Formats: sequence, structure tokens, C-alpha cells
Amino acid sequence: MELLKKRILQDGRSLPGGILKVDSFLNHQLDPNLMYQVAEEFKRRFEGLNYNKIVTIEASGIAPAIMLGYITQLPVVFIKKKSPKTMENMLVSVVHSFTKDRDYTVCISKNFLTADDHVVFIDDFLAYGNAAMGMLDLAKQSGATVEGMGFIIEKSFQGGGDELRKMGLNIQSLAMVESLENCEIKIR
Repeated sequence: MELLKKRILQDGRSLPGGILKVDSFLNHQLDPNLMYQVAEEFKRRFEGLNYNKIVTIEASGIAPAIMLGYITQLPVVFIKKKSPKTMENMLVSVVHSFTKDRDYTVCISKNFLTADDHVVFIDDFLAYGNAAMGMLDLAKQSGATVEGMGFIIEKSFQGGGDELRKMGLNIQSLAMVESLENCEIKIR
């Protein structure tokens, strides 16, 4: 997706430690036109899959997931990073955040992820694949089927995408960052 790659190079910043900062258009301030085009591309890439629900994890996956939900007219549910006092019948997993360097006990209601669900998981980044593995764990617990996983940006040098692909998963990444060495962004 050329527009996305252009925005990453133009507005993204590479920070020490393999961090790509794209908060001016993706995960703090949002560009709704870009989110719409991202969703259109995910719709195109997942065309032909039999899915009935879109799942993401809070917070930065919500915008592209809801846009895809709007375009496809499918429900969107997000995995919560904190267990609300009002949630009953929840499934839980532990996810390590690379960016924040901490573990989250994430949860989703059993009412919103069931064995009847065929889902596409959408998130902003794929680094080591921790959020994706959490999604797979929750899907296994519920009996749901993961039909595909879409990521706006994959940091391919961190290996998560390779591991998920080895598992036979349909992984779709819209931009592949090959390196952030010396704080320079290199895109495939």
C-alpha cells in the first residue's frame, strides 16, 4: 500500500530500541482518510474468506477495525487490556507489550467470541506477534476460528510474522518495515 509506506517514511520516526513512532497519523492522532483506505485494502485482501466478525485489541487496532466493520457491515469486538468489574463469563490471556515492555492480562466476553465465530483479527503493528498469540489463545478457548490476521505495519525484523506464517495463518501486512537500524526507517 504505497500511500501508507509514504506516510511512514514522511511522518514516522524511528527511536532507539526498534520503536517506530507513527503517532501523528495512526496510533494517537488519526488520519480518517488513511484509515478508510487501510480498511478498503483489508477488505480486498480478505475477500473470499468466510468471516462474520472482526476482532482487535485496544487501543490502536480499534480505528482500522471499526472502519473495516463499517465497510463490511460486520460486528467489531475489541479485546480489553483491563478486566471490567461488569464483565462476566470472560476469557483471559496474557499479552506482552513490546512498546510498553509490560504484560497485560487481556480479556474478552464469552458472549462476543464463540465457537460460531469466524474472525479476522486487525491490529496496528505486528512485531514479535504477542497480541496475535493472545488472540489465538482466546480463539482456542472459545472455539472460534481465526480466518486471517491483518496488520497495518509489520516490523519484519522482529520475526513475529514469520512465526505466525509458519503456523499456516493467513497474515496480511500492509507495510513491511525491514529495519530501523541507526534510527533509519527501511521499508520493503
